[in-house]
Amino acid sequence: MCLAVPMRVVALEEGSSCRVAIEESESIADISLLGDVQVGDYIIVHAGFAIEKLKVEEAEARLELFKELAKGHGID
Repeated sequence: MCLAVPMRVVALEEGSSCRVAIEESESIADISLLGDVQVGDYIIVHAGFAIEKLKVEEAEARLELFKELAKGHGID
């Protein structure tokens, strides 16, 4: 099963990629499928590709939901 998660853009890289973060984890995402992406934006990343840009409020709500779901399954 694959899960697309909201991640915050922490740096723009050369070409069509950026560095993204969720909590302490960072990775690289391809942003070629999206328009204008800036540092601080929240994007949905699936299989290494940014597929959607989110408003901050929406991203925070989704991240909170993930935390609640994890707690319900005993995951910290």
